[in-house]
Amino acid sequence: MDKTFLISQSTSLALVIFISLIFAFLGIYNSKKYQGLNNYLTANRNVGLFSLTTSLTASALGAWILFGPVSAATWGGIGAIIGYSLGTAFPMFFLIFLGKKIRKEFSKGSSLIEFMRKKFGKSLFKLIMMMTIFYMFIFLCAEVTAIAILINYISGTELWITALIVLFTTLVYTLYGGLKASIFTDNIQMIVIIILLLISFIFIISFMGSDFSFDLVKKENPHLLSSTYAANYTAGVTFFIAVAATNLFHQGNWQRVYAAKNYETLKKSLIISFFIIIPIVFFMGFIGMIAFSIDPNSRPDLGFFLLLLREPNVLLSLLIIVLCLALTISTVDTLINAISSLIVVDGKAMLNLTKKINYLNLSKYIIIFLSIVSFLVASRGFDILYLFLLADLFCCAFVFTVFYSFYNKSISERTAFFSIIIGLIGGFLMFPLPDFSKSLLVGIIIPKEFFMPLISQSLLFLSFVVATFLPFFIIKAQKL
Repeated sequence: MDKTFLISQSTSLALVIFISLIFAFLGIYNSKKYQGLNNYLTANRNVGLFSLTTSLTASALGAWILFGPVSAATWGGIGAIIGYSLGTAFPMFFLIFLGKKIRKEFSKGSSLIEFMRKKFGKSLFKLIMMMTIFYMFIFLCAEVTAIAILINYISGTELWITALIVLFTTLVYTLYGGLKASIFTDNIQMIVIIILLLISFIFIISFMGSDFSFDLVKKENPHLLSSTYAANYTAGVTFFIAVAATNLFHQGNWQRVYAAKNYETLKKSLIISFFIIIPIVFFMGFIGMIAFSIDPNSRPDLGFFLLLLREPNVLLSLLIIVLCLALTISTVDTLINAISSLIVVDGKAMLNLTKKINYLNLSKYIIIFLSIVSFLVASRGFDILYLFLLADLFCCAFVFTVFYSFYNKSISERTAFFSIIIGLIGGFLMFPLPDFSKSLLVGIIIPKEFFMPLISQSLLFLSFVVATFLPFFIIKAQKL
């Protein structure tokens, strides 16, 4: 059976247009009564418990959950699943404590970058801002590519068509209504996501019966659950560090920290989101192990769809499209608004433009440009996982220095800048080349024969560990 054409192109295209237009209409209609820059950036700092919780959760659970944990589980085992789950949810836990501090110290703020601009000089501030925008741009490309590939897989619809529809409709309501529109649509999208995920999980469990268990994995791929399988540990640590670090720099999360009507609302929302995210990501990873155990020759990132659509089912195909659209659009609108807010708030200090400029309009032009680039990337169907991992590496090199500085006032700009650069260099030296067989240090500068096999087999893990913890030792050494 050719699973690429489970439904017709016209049907899938009509559904994509219909769902996208609904979200666009709802976003525009809801934001009409809210005007002004404060609404655009922070939703007037008056978001309640339900809206904040659904928005935090929906923004965190992009289309990547249908592909990433599923694929990672096939080689990283139970460790990868745990690391992915905890890494995705950890920023919610961390922000419970940091959110209180930053709301108190910067009550009128809207971004993490503002703190760095006030604490350090322009050089470090510019470096952090460029890294943050780069990471979110790659995230945007990944989300649009994911939905385009899925629609192509189900119906054969060309990638550029899906990418164009999703980006255009999301841009329309997000650039018009700002954060208020994003949060309102997130509420609806999260309800849709939860319902459709539950339907999908119930269908898979019911269809597979007793085969949907750890026993099947133990029988077919016992190493994925083994305490002696090294990848269980290295993958777990790798994904935890990478995912947690990147999400800590996610401007969408910081906007919602400022948008909460009070700290108690923020705290409760973060706790609830934490406990929603973990089981969803874990379950998706477990599905990946099951799919791999049934058919080890199948594409690892399509495990969820292969299980759900083992038999042709038009209704399920349509539900999957709606699910992936809700996941994608909820994340894309967050990313668009987040990048725009950074440019509005910090653009003047970043760009050093002398003449008077409307930075809100400038941010919209830049977002449109980045969206065009994202469209071109998604249209080509590039495998951007490698580039995504590279963006993760950037975040890892920054994470300790940036967040340690919240609590250590003695870190100078010079020390902070130096520690980040050293972390980046160390991480890049160990970061594997696209074939993952060698890195700049291991295999190019120094032959692989000079290293233990475990080193060359764990390059991705080592690159993230080095990038994350080397700045810590640099900062500590500066105090001696």
